[in-house]
Amino acid sequence: MPSAEIEREVESLRVSLENWNYQYYVLDQPTVPDADYDRALRRLQELEAQHPELLRPDSPTQRVGAQALSEFTQVAHEMPMLSLDNAFDAQELRDFDRRVRERLGRGNDEIEYACEPKLDGIAVSLLYRDGILQRGATRGDGFSGEDITHNVRTIPSIPLRLNGRGIPGVLEVRGEIYMPRQGFEQLNERARAAGEKTFVNPRNAAAGSLRQLDARLTAQRPLQMCCYSVGLVEDGDLPDTHAQVLDSLLRWGLRTNPESRVVRGIASCEAYYESLAQKRDGLPYDIDGIVYKVNDLEAQQRLGFVSRAPRWAIARKFPAQEEMTRLLDVEFQVGRTGAITPVARLEPVFVGGVTVSNATLHNSDEVQRLGVRIGDTVIVRRAGDVIPQVVSVVPDRRPEDAKAVQFPGRCPVCDSPVEREPGEAVMRCMGGLVCAAQQKAAIKHFVSRRAMDIDGLGDKLVEQLVDEGLVLNVAGLYRVSREQLLQLERMGEKSADKLLASLENSKNTTLARFLFALGIREVGEATALSLARHFGSWEALAAATEEQLLQVDDVGPVVADHLRQFFDSVSSQEVVAQLRESGLHWPDLEPPQADQLPLAGETWVVTGKLEAMERNEAKAILQELGAKVAGSVSARTSCVVAGPGAGSKLGKATELGVEVIDEAAFIARLETMGVTL
Repeated sequence: MPSAEIEREVESLRVSLENWNYQYYVLDQPTVPDADYDRALRRLQELEAQHPELLRPDSPTQRVGAQALSEFTQVAHEMPMLSLDNAFDAQELRDFDRRVRERLGRGNDEIEYACEPKLDGIAVSLLYRDGILQRGATRGDGFSGEDITHNVRTIPSIPLRLNGRGIPGVLEVRGEIYMPRQGFEQLNERARAAGEKTFVNPRNAAAGSLRQLDARLTAQRPLQMCCYSVGLVEDGDLPDTHAQVLDSLLRWGLRTNPESRVVRGIASCEAYYESLAQKRDGLPYDIDGIVYKVNDLEAQQRLGFVSRAPRWAIARKFPAQEEMTRLLDVEFQVGRTGAITPVARLEPVFVGGVTVSNATLHNSDEVQRLGVRIGDTVIVRRAGDVIPQVVSVVPDRRPEDAKAVQFPGRCPVCDSPVEREPGEAVMRCMGGLVCAAQQKAAIKHFVSRRAMDIDGLGDKLVEQLVDEGLVLNVAGLYRVSREQLLQLERMGEKSADKLLASLENSKNTTLARFLFALGIREVGEATALSLARHFGSWEALAAATEEQLLQVDDVGPVVADHLRQFFDSVSSQEVVAQLRESGLHWPDLEPPQADQLPLAGETWVVTGKLEAMERNEAKAILQELGAKVAGSVSARTSCVVAGPGAGSKLGKATELGVEVIDEAAFIARLETMGVTL
């Protein structure tokens, strides 16, 4: 057994190394020379080797594992990691502020916003339990991502153990992993010296580093993490504002952005944007805009979410980088709804860190507005630093043989007529399911994760199935045999069996998912859910008149018209019938009357640890009963469910005279409303 003196030395070394890490990587304020740090780390390694019983997984010596992974595994996020809406100019930012004030009933009162640089990196989630890092995951599709725990442990600015007071028992931290510019240049210099391939930009380098199966390679990359929010929080409370939450994360050992500010009013938001735009090139890392968040967390809860983005936050993009190049040709792509999109084929040009050879021209109106011709020199921009688009023509460089862009009168894929509906800018192929391009796009949408979630059915396989004539529409997916799959190129027995099993599993679904998967024009996830909840069954929805459809939230005249066209289409109904004959099924829902739900109009808060159920389960039950579930207590709170460990929220409820019940009373009240656990 190690002596008490050895144990004290080991603990002292760990504390010192953790503090030095925090000062160097989080605060950017190193307090000891590198040589002293290295000596302390080597000494700790020696002592742990001599006394393995003293080794702990959160020791500074345990950042890098010795074993490489064979593959990445998928993990589900306890709370979805939503994306942000974008504002590309000052007017769109002012419109966002107006919507916030209107929804909060604030009139002309100025809103307090937390402003942060939008780092150009990889969004990740860190899960801490009792202050110890348990898991790291990529954002993925927002609902699930890849487990990269072995890699995030190698990043010095990510603490393996949080320190300080008030740390929740379960704390999910969200942030951006990025590569500083200096580290990126050094990494590429080493690659060039070794005759290896260099990275295109820091974001590309960060993504590649996190995709290493061997954490020892990731540990060699100069990665950093900056935290910008929290997700799941249990067994503990956080402050009332976003800025205070970030301050807490910093105190506990996590890096936050020192350029973050809290301002009041939209004019101050714009001033912050201009200030950061001037500093952008001098920052040690890449940013592509500013994120604005309503600072008050209770206000965030009241504003809520729309589809996959919060109403209380927006990203204001910096002007995209632009370059000149030559338009070589224009081709036409056919989408899922028959929309024909002109795509510019460009002389390759390096824009915003990537080589661009294709760019969207959107539609015929945009082509006419630009006055673009084949052979022109054009200015290309990566809109929002993501989607390349042609933004203008350089007239004085137009060659004499420049050709006008001619839109097709017939579909370039199936030769069906092309029409442009009154009031629309889009031209559409009228071939419907006859058109292979529409077939492929419809099937790709149907099998996607947010729709039927059929694993193993990627884009290339979908195209193969359609090209081989094995699948003509989505219903055909469920009639493909194992023998037919095995005849396809690069399809082995294991892959075929996995795909067939995934198809079988997808038959058990929900009405909302099925509606979204059908790809009815203008019917997204949120609208599909509203329709399912309102009508409860497929039969009731299919028989609904346009007037009845208009009574549903998110459904206007255009959506109602598209729905009726779909339900009146014989071919569409045949496909649905075939799908149901194949075994697709879902439970009918009892259409609720919102104002008749037991807790309609009430706001509840759940805090502390519950024994009989998870807090998320309790929140879901409350929402099904019509209640709004908030994250903080106010005078408008109807009731607080407080389990053991309830902290400041319980105190605030008592102070405001809000009703507080324990879990037993909560369960008893649920039973009076017909809910049995």
